[in-house]
Amino acid sequence: MKILAFESTCDETAVAVVEDGRKILTDQILSQASLHAVYGGVVPEIASRCHVEAISILSQRAIEAAGIGKKDIDAVAVSYAPGLIGAVLVGVNFAKACASALGIPLIPVHHIRGHIAANYLAYPELEPPFLCLAISGGNSLLVDVRDYTDMKILGCTRDDAAGECFDKTARVLGLPYPGGRPIEEFSKGGDDTKYVFPTAHVEGHPYDMSFSGLKTAVINLVHNAEQKGEEIDRASLAASFTKAVSDSLVPRTMQAAEALGYDKIVVAGGVAANARIRADFKREAEKAGRRLFIPPLKLCGDNGAMVGAQGYYEYLAGVRAGSDLNAYATMEI
Repeated sequence: MKILAFESTCDETAVAVVEDGRKILTDQILSQASLHAVYGGVVPEIASRCHVEAISILSQRAIEAAGIGKKDIDAVAVSYAPGLIGAVLVGVNFAKACASALGIPLIPVHHIRGHIAANYLAYPELEPPFLCLAISGGNSLLVDVRDYTDMKILGCTRDDAAGECFDKTARVLGLPYPGGRPIEEFSKGGDDTKYVFPTAHVEGHPYDMSFSGLKTAVINLVHNAEQKGEEIDRASLAASFTKAVSDSLVPRTMQAAEALGYDKIVVAGGVAANARIRADFKREAEKAGRRLFIPPLKLCGDNGAMVGAQGYYEYLAGVRAGSDLNAYATMEI
């Protein structure tokens, strides 16, 4: 089964063709990062307009790159929540038009479910149940993946997402947007014990997270140093910050996996591309005797293939949408 999949929830326009939920025939992605960098973050109106300009061209390119014709497409899948509402609407409306014109099913896909499904593309042997930590610019969730379409949130951030914290820290350090990669590069050679940052705990909710305090601590440290004329060791600050994020994510995930009795741990989303976090998970998973699944870097960020992968399993579960499908800025997994 070949699925034409669309992703436009933030600042990447992506169109992919995925076969049977596990094989990528093509994954065409147009990033807007350079356009938004001058503003230090995504400007929703610019993102929406760029999606409008790119999605039709990318769709044609994806079909050609997959080596198929339009008649070979069996279904259309699209991320319909959560995300920047204007951006999501572009993908949803284009996908509805495609499904209607081709006379094939339309499958709505939750964006975070798509991130989790990226691992099915990277690891053909991976099957539920497993525990997944989904960490990105807008979300930080611990998810009990009982089946391909049966999921339960065990814990989530109470405020900022881990990825947002990376972006804000990069800004205060004078690093470019998006902040994940610059902080990773900048932290090399830094001393991750030089600055001590808080790791929050929510009483009675061991799997919930909070990153606003960490973000504030970084900003206050830098601003106080500037006011006193003191020099900041920026490489060590970046390394110490990354350690604090990892120390918030890894122990919680390992604790939840032990409580559930799962031997498979999955990590997904843009923040999963961070080398420090990947290394810490690998070390702790090996120590605990659990199998770890983290997608390659190209499947960590937003992409169309992940939507096509999850779309396949949503299709098997009987999920369909009609011409009244709407976009949503927020929605539980």
